[in-house]
Order: sequence, then structure tokens, then C-alpha cells
Amino acid sequence: MKNQHVGTENTTTQDAEFDYIVVGGGSAGAAIAARLSENPDVRVALVEAGPDDRGIEEVLQLDRWMELLESGYDWDYPIEEQQSGNSFMRHSRAKVMGGCSSHNSCIAFWAPAEDLDAWETEHGATGWNAETGFRLYKQLETNEDAGPEAPHHGDSGPVKLMNVPPNDPCGVAVLDACEQAGIPRARFNNNETVLNGANFFQINRQPDGTRSSSSVSYIHPIVQRKNLTLLTGFHAKKLGFDSSKKCTGVDVVESAFGRTTHLAVRHEVILSAGAIYSPKLLMLSGIGPAEHLAAHGIELLVDSPGVGSNLQDHPEGVIQWEAKKPMVTESTQWWEIGIFSNTVEGLDRPDLMMHYGSVPFDMHTARQGYPTTENGFCLTPNVTRARSRGTVRLRSRDYRDKPKVDPRYFTDPEGHDMAVMIAGIRKARDIVSQPALAEWAGAELYPGKDVQSDEQIADYITRTHNTVYHPAGSVRMGATTDSMSPLDPELRVKGVSGLRVADASVMPALVTVNPNITVMMIGERCAEMIKNNA
Repeated sequence: MKNQHVGTENTTTQDAEFDYIVVGGGSAGAAIAARLSENPDVRVALVEAGPDDRGIEEVLQLDRWMELLESGYDWDYPIEEQQSGNSFMRHSRAKVMGGCSSHNSCIAFWAPAEDLDAWETEHGATGWNAETGFRLYKQLETNEDAGPEAPHHGDSGPVKLMNVPPNDPCGVAVLDACEQAGIPRARFNNNETVLNGANFFQINRQPDGTRSSSSVSYIHPIVQRKNLTLLTGFHAKKLGFDSSKKCTGVDVVESAFGRTTHLAVRHEVILSAGAIYSPKLLMLSGIGPAEHLAAHGIELLVDSPGVGSNLQDHPEGVIQWEAKKPMVTESTQWWEIGIFSNTVEGLDRPDLMMHYGSVPFDMHTARQGYPTTENGFCLTPNVTRARSRGTVRLRSRDYRDKPKVDPRYFTDPEGHDMAVMIAGIRKARDIVSQPALAEWAGAELYPGKDVQSDEQIADYITRTHNTVYHPAGSVRMGATTDSMSPLDPELRVKGVSGLRVADASVMPALVTVNPNITVMMIGERCAEMIKNNA
């Protein structure tokens, strides 16, 4: 098999049987495969539809991440027509080892304790709380800040976290302007929830500029393990089950018209294909909403109405300025600063976040006729705790067809999401109007100084908003009695045995911050639960 990479044991996929099969070599999947294969007595297969990332410089070098959007390393999912949002938007999902940790800007956040505790107390995911999550964050990281002043940080984990150096003078001015606007400098990942604060990010990157993706961190160092079989270029098309509804393995193909190979499993399959493909594969395998599967002629195995529901995201707007002085030409990853604030009083977590970008960002404004620039900076307000909920549904029973992804942006009945975004545009203007940015901020290019009323800003957002590319929640975990939670708190798929899901889809509620490190933490937790139950 030309795309197969194994340890020194030269196994073949034909009639292969493994103790554990992990479907998806992304943020969680790579962590799971690495941890399970620590036991030399078990055979682990890691199946990834995309290529091996080793030797692909545009993937490995973090500052080149924007080249990957809508490239051959991107599943590039279109979204369904939006009644209240930008229908041109696309969901970028990585098609390469490391998943979205090989594709993103590597912004590294510990989720707020309140987010993780709510998974347990509000959503019935027993055992998922801040105490457990923070222990696993520490386990997975080697953090630049680890030491006596920050004992909560890890110093020996596989994922390298560094502080972005303050080398961008416009970025430093943005932070000075934030302070003048009442948003002080804060220290991120400091064992406390930042309600109102800004700073340069922590990112998962190695000193030479290589991204510390899950693949680089977990798989590259152990790829020669004899009991680990890495199968890149293999596309999962269906899960197999016996008469007792035990998962027996997974059918894979090497190309869109290749022959099917069945990979058999002795113990468990762990589905880690992400918030869009994981529900799709479950539905193709007969696990999902009964009426929807019947409409596509798929034999029902388990009526699980929550599969493909509860889809959440961080919708994002953009406000761009012409820069009066030359912007930086080198950067760690071009989006180096985060700004948190609240739009209403009394919240325990921020409802607004912004990223600062030192590059032109006209992905959805140019087509609407807004002016652009080659020398500018932007702020991108996003809704950290959006209330709109969407769906992932099958387009057909053909595994090759992209699913219908409908985020249903800005459809929450109370109008919360749009209210936060409107407030975010106003907050961004307040920051940039401060004296610290006087020598940097030129004309506001979009939405433009004439766009002032709530109605005008809402119209602009509806036509031009993007996403922070954080789909989650579509195969959520919850109480065993919750019919809309396809997973129990052990990440086991209800109604069958020998099958778990571990990726962003399992989150009952999307975390407030960039979620990638949390997805790695979910992988760590999944592997831990499997080991404890073995």
C-alpha cells in the first residue's frame, strides 16, 4: 500500500486486525493513537484521509498557514444558504495528518474553568470538569511559562507552547490603545478566566517556526513504534457492526474509486474525524436521526436524533483600517493578539473576543465592493458563546458527497449573537480611536465611517461575516438519559458497543476560546478512559 507508513513491522492492510483503530489523524486522533500505542502489547492503527505532513513545508511552517485555506489540504466544505448570514462562507477542515492543528494559526488556549465545569454540571457529562481538564492540559504541554511562578503549567508534555514575542510595533500600539480604552494587558493561560484583557497569544510552535501540531508533537517522535500503523491516504466510508451491534471495524478506500478494504478491530474504534465528518460517517453507518436516514435509503442501526445536531461555531466579523506606516513583513502567524471584553455586565466569561491581524483580510468584503489594501491591519470581533445552533446532514448516501453543513448563523431567537457582533464593531472602533494608534490608523475601509446604526452594522455583518473555523458539538456527550446526546460521558456511542467519538464534535457547548488545545485534551482524556477500562 503506497500510502502506508508503519513501524519496523511491515504489516499490510489486507485482512489486517488491530486492537484499536483511530479514524482521523487530527488534533484528538493523533493524541489518542500515541497514548494507546504506549502499551507495546496492543496494535493501533491510525487512519487519515489526507497525506503525511512530514516534508510538506507549507504545512509544517506556521507562518504559511493561510496558504492552506481552500487548498488541496482542505476539505473546503461549502455551507447551505443562510437566512441570516453569509452564504458565501466555507468551512475549512484540514485534509492532512494533524488535522486542523496542521492547518490553523496555532492559537493555544486553556479553556476557562467555567466552560469545562459546565460540561458536567449543565450538560450531564460526568467527569468532565476543570479539575480534570486542567490536569490534562498540563500533561500535554511543555509551556514556556512553566516554572515556580506558574506551577499549573506543564514542562514535559509533547505540545510546545511559546509566548508570541512583541515584535510587531502596530500590535504593541493596539495593546496600548486597548489599555486607553479600558482593556488592560492580561496574561493568558494563567489559571484564571480573562473577562476583560488583551495581549499577545501563546501559540503551539517550536523555536524554528515549525508548528507544534498534534502530528508533529505526538506522531513524528513515535512513528517507528512497531505496534503503530499509520495509514495515510485512506478514506473511511463506513463503520462495520455485527449482529449484536458491536463495532467490528471500518471500511476504507485509497481513492474515490478504489477497492474497499475492511480494517478489523478487536476492542474499539475511535472516531476522531471532526465535527463535520464524524456525524457524516455515523449517519452513513446507520447511526443518526431515523427519518433522515430513511430518506436516503440507509438501514437504521440506532435512532440517534442528536447526531448532526447542536452544531456550534464562533462567527466572526472584520473591521479593517489602512495603515499609515509600513506593516510588518514577518510574523509568527500574522494573527498574534487576542482581546477579550464583555458587552453586558455580570458575565462569568467574556462574550466578545477579537483577533488582531497584521495582514489584509478581505475574504468576504472584496466581493461586496469594499475597498481593500496591501498595507493594513484589522480587528475581527467574534461571538465567543454563540446561541445559534445548526446541523450537519447527509447530501446523499454516497460517502464521496460533501454533507450539508448549515450553521444557521444569527438565528437565535433573542438576537444575542448579532447584538454581540454589533457591540464588537463599536468596541473595535473605540480601541482604534485611542491616541496610541493615531500614527498607525488611517481610513476605515470596511464597513466604513458612514456605517453607524445598528441596522447598518447588522446588514454589513450579515453580508461579510466569516467564521473562526471552530465547528463543534455535532455529536455531543451528555447524560446517559439524554436522548439528544449521542455519546455518554465516556465518549461511547449509545446503542452500540466498541465505538467512541473523540474530537470537537463531542463538546456539549463550544468553549469560549480558540478550542484546538482543548480538542487535544479531549484526545488525552479519551485515551486515558480506554486505558482505565482495558
